[in-house]
Amino acid sequence: MTDASLTTSRRTFLDLLHAQRVWDIELPAFDPATAPPAPLPLFHSWFAEAVAAGQAEPHAMTLATVDPHGLPDVRTLLLHDADARGWHFATHATSAKGRQLAGLPYAALGFYWPAQGRQVRVRGPVTACSPDESRADLHVRSTGALASALVGRQSEVLGSCGELDRASDAAWQRAQEEPDAEVTSWTRYVVEPQEVEFFQGDAKRRHVRLRYRRDAGSGDWERELLWP
Repeated sequence: MTDASLTTSRRTFLDLLHAQRVWDIELPAFDPATAPPAPLPLFHSWFAEAVAAGQAEPHAMTLATVDPHGLPDVRTLLLHDADARGWHFATHATSAKGRQLAGLPYAALGFYWPAQGRQVRVRGPVTACSPDESRADLHVRSTGALASALVGRQSEVLGSCGELDRASDAAWQRAQEEPDAEVTSWTRYVVEPQEVEFFQGDAKRRHVRLRYRRDAGSGDWERELLWP
């Protein structure tokens, strides 16, 4: 590829990038003075409103962890629950994120719902659930999800697409024949929130940011506004 084509390619990319617009919709209002004293009810409300607004995959979230070298890592996965304990997700304990959480059991989550110009950020320690709860989490899911879990080897180097096809076909057959098959590495985790931030976008960039922080002594939630 010539220098000229590289320049053209970069120009095309920048033209596309700069042509994008954010929130070409009417954004909802958010008065932080009306927010509940704890973050979970507000999260439940915002999630329901995201669903009602037609947000695609509102249960998708980013999960940030730290590797053994202290470097950040991030990926997208699905929320499994949000209750009084915290925000739940599941993965293989043997995966990259599972190993990272074993080394440093602390994580950050991020939800982005552009249909309403909203974000939610969660930070806190991570706890692995019991084997019984992890097993129940696996078997409440679809056949495809069980088959994927049975394939295992998440984050390992793959020799070829054909190797994956063969392993996946065998896992699908087993998942259909043994819907109660166990995957011992499958683990449900809970992020126990120490901080939860709710971000409401504003067309004039007067974004509303409300952060909840848990008092380490009392366990009560403190609320504070942040500059955009």
